[in-house]
Amino acid sequence: MINTFQNVFKIPELRKRILFTLGILVVYRIGAHIPTPGVDASALGEFFRQAAGSLFGMYDMFAGGAFAKATIFSLGIMPYISASIIMQLLGTVVPYFQKLQKEGEEGRRKITQYTRYGTVAIAAVQAMATSLFLESINIGGRYAVPNPGMGFRLLTMLTFTSGTIFIMWLGEQITDKGIGNGISLIIFIGIIARFPNAIIEEIQNVLGGRRDIFSEVFLVALMLAVVAATVLVTRAQRKIPVQYAKRVVGRKMYGGQSTHIPLSVNAAGIIPIIFAQSIMFAPSTLASFFPNSEFMVNVQSWFDAGGALYSIVYGLLIVFFAYFYTAIVFNPVDLADNMRKYGGFIPGIRPGKRTSEYIDRILTRITLPGAIFFALLAVLPYLLMKRMNVSYYFGGTSILIVVGVALDTLQQIESHLLMRHYEGFMKKGRIKGRF
Repeated sequence: MINTFQNVFKIPELRKRILFTLGILVVYRIGAHIPTPGVDASALGEFFRQAAGSLFGMYDMFAGGAFAKATIFSLGIMPYISASIIMQLLGTVVPYFQKLQKEGEEGRRKITQYTRYGTVAIAAVQAMATSLFLESINIGGRYAVPNPGMGFRLLTMLTFTSGTIFIMWLGEQITDKGIGNGISLIIFIGIIARFPNAIIEEIQNVLGGRRDIFSEVFLVALMLAVVAATVLVTRAQRKIPVQYAKRVVGRKMYGGQSTHIPLSVNAAGIIPIIFAQSIMFAPSTLASFFPNSEFMVNVQSWFDAGGALYSIVYGLLIVFFAYFYTAIVFNPVDLADNMRKYGGFIPGIRPGKRTSEYIDRILTRITLPGAIFFALLAVLPYLLMKRMNVSYYFGGTSILIVVGVALDTLQQIESHLLMRHYEGFMKKGRIKGRF
């Protein structure tokens, strides 16, 4: 492993890409600590300590802690992710966007441009809503915004929107000139940056007598087992064999080879957990706006994180969104049509409709165990937080992001190494790509 990391820096192009990526990530982390003018940071910090289990806490996790500090990067990259998801949904229902998806590089370029426009619009709306939200925060008679008004709102909207656009540009620069997916790495580094605080908190729990050493060892072992299981399920695939018929074109013969279609157990990624969390955090988020409402307080108690009702509904929502999003991003009918167009067929299955039905049936079956696993992975942290006072940062969403992005980046580095005839990270095999 040490020799592999030494080989990474022996390749000039790879070394340049890695150093460029690290430099961009440093710029991002510096921006995450530049405060927005006109905000009382101490009052805002106190509010977020009380709202750790709400939608604001989840958003702050994706923003790398910038949202709780009201920095210039407070909105993070979430507006871009929202715009990307909207474009994917439009691609399934709007014929114009369906046509763009089939136009190759030119179509992708137009979709990227529309995604950027959508990012600006979503960021501007969220920034204005956030400025109004900041003005409403009152902790013990101390307001988070001492001098509210239209001037503060316009300044905040301009600052937050510009920050999101700059983060989007940083992510694109990493993708083009660095190593790995830039947007994913920005979210990844935001989560990783908060892990040291969580580790220090765990150490303080042991030293302070709030948890004995045996419980801590058990907890660490459990975390390692969860990470290992996440890696296993994230990379799990069902390979469908495909045979291409031989074709004679002129004097040459094409086809005849065998290949396979890799169907991932986790085709939807972390999207189901994000959607489900957004819905489950809604009661506690609304209750924070109506602290004197007895009805909202009761609703919040029903959906208390770690409770039986919360865990059941949360798990069912993850399973539902896993199937819903998989149906959006994977179309068996188009896959079957493309296979038939190029003379491909699944042995024992007739081309066309029967092939699409066969692929859809397999995809439906393999999605269920993956969805159930990630539902358990998402519920587990809340149970640990309730029983053993475990930090929120060890949640299912953060584990999925960290594992997925780390494996993707290692896969790209390994590709560069193998292309230059160096050994990869795995001597007995290769890191499988995500599909």
